[in-house]
Amino acid sequence: METLETLDTLNNSTLDAIETPDSIAENISYLDRILQNIFTWFSENLDTMLFVIFIGMATILAARTINNFLTRYYERASSRLHIDITTFRMFRHIVVAAVYFIGLVVVIFHIPSLRSLSIAMLSGAGLAGIVIGFAAQNTLSNIIAGIALALFQPFRVGDRLTIMNEFGKVTDINLRHTVILTWDNRRLIIPNSVISSEAIVNWTIEDPAVIWPLDVGISYDSDISLAKKIMVEEARKHPKVMTPQILEYSVVKPGLLKSETFANGLMNPSVLHAVDPDFRERGQVKVYVTEFGDSAINLRVNMWFKDRSDAYGAGCEIREAIKKRFDDEGIEIPYPYRTIVYKTDIENEKISKKPSPAEEAKKASGEQAN
Repeated sequence: METLETLDTLNNSTLDAIETPDSIAENISYLDRILQNIFTWFSENLDTMLFVIFIGMATILAARTINNFLTRYYERASSRLHIDITTFRMFRHIVVAAVYFIGLVVVIFHIPSLRSLSIAMLSGAGLAGIVIGFAAQNTLSNIIAGIALALFQPFRVGDRLTIMNEFGKVTDINLRHTVILTWDNRRLIIPNSVISSEAIVNWTIEDPAVIWPLDVGISYDSDISLAKKIMVEEARKHPKVMTPQILEYSVVKPGLLKSETFANGLMNPSVLHAVDPDFRERGQVKVYVTEFGDSAINLRVNMWFKDRSDAYGAGCEIREAIKKRFDDEGIEIPYPYRTIVYKTDIENEKISKKPSPAEEAKKASGEQAN
C-alpha cells in the first residue's frame, strides 16, 4: 500500500510540473507586458534620451575643440608672450573640466527626477557636503594640491627633480596627479596631495648648473700632489665639464621679463636663470683631501656641469679615466687592509722579550762590579 501511495504522489508532482496551455499563455502574456512597458518607457522618454546623447556629444566635442584651440594658441604665443607652460597646462585642464561640468549640470536640470534630487541635496547642503566631503576627500585634496602647485610652482613642467629616491623630468601637471619621466624611461605618476608633502630636490628651478663630486681613495704611499694633478687634468679633458667663467647677469626669472628684454636676440629665455651671488664663479675643478681612512687617503674632486642630466654619465667616464691614469702613473687605489693580532701572539712576544736567568745573573754581577 505504501508503494502505491508513493507512486501516486510522484505521478501527481509530475503532472503539476508539466505546463498546461493556460500556464504557457500566462507566461507569454507576462513577457508581452514587460516588453510593452519597456517600449512605452522608451517612447515616452525618447526626447530626453536624445537630448542627453546630444548634450554628451556636444560637451565632448566642445571640450576637445577648446583643448586643441588652447594648445595651438600656446604654440603660437609662447615665444612672443613667454607664457609659463606649467600655469598654462593647469589652466587648460581647469577649462576642460569646467566644460564637462557645465554639460553635466545641463543634463541634470533637464531631467525632472534628477533636478528634484539635486534640489533636495542642495537644500540639505550641510549633511550632503559632509557626506560628499568624506567620499571625495582624496580627489578634492589632489585637486586643491594641483592648483597650489600651479600657483606656487615649486617645480614646473620640464624641471628635473629628485623625489621619492627617483630622478626624472616633469612632463605634466594636471588636476589629479603629476607625471615624471624617470631616467630609465618610466612614467612615475604621483598624486598631487602626495607630491606636495614630499621633500623635493629641484635641479633646474633657477640655476641648472651643478657641482658634482667624485670620491677616489689612494694609498698612503702614493704621491698626493701627483694624484690631485691627474684628477684635475682628467676632469678638464672631458667636454661636458664647464670651463671657468663668471656670470654677470641679474637675478631674474624669465616669466617676469618684458618682451623688449629679448629684443635683437640679446638674451635667450631658455638659458636665462637666477644666479646666486655665492655661485657666480663656476667651472673650477678643485680637489680636496677629505679623510684619512683606515687604508686610504680619500680625495674628492668637485666639477661643474651645466645641468644634472650631464653630471652622472660624465662623472662615470671621468672616474674610469682617472683609474687608467693612476695605473700608468703608479698611483695605487688600495684594497682595505686589516692587521689582525692574536692575544697569544702578544703573550709569546712578551715571553720572548723577557731576559733569561743567565742574562739576569750576568746583568746583576756587572752592576755589583760597578
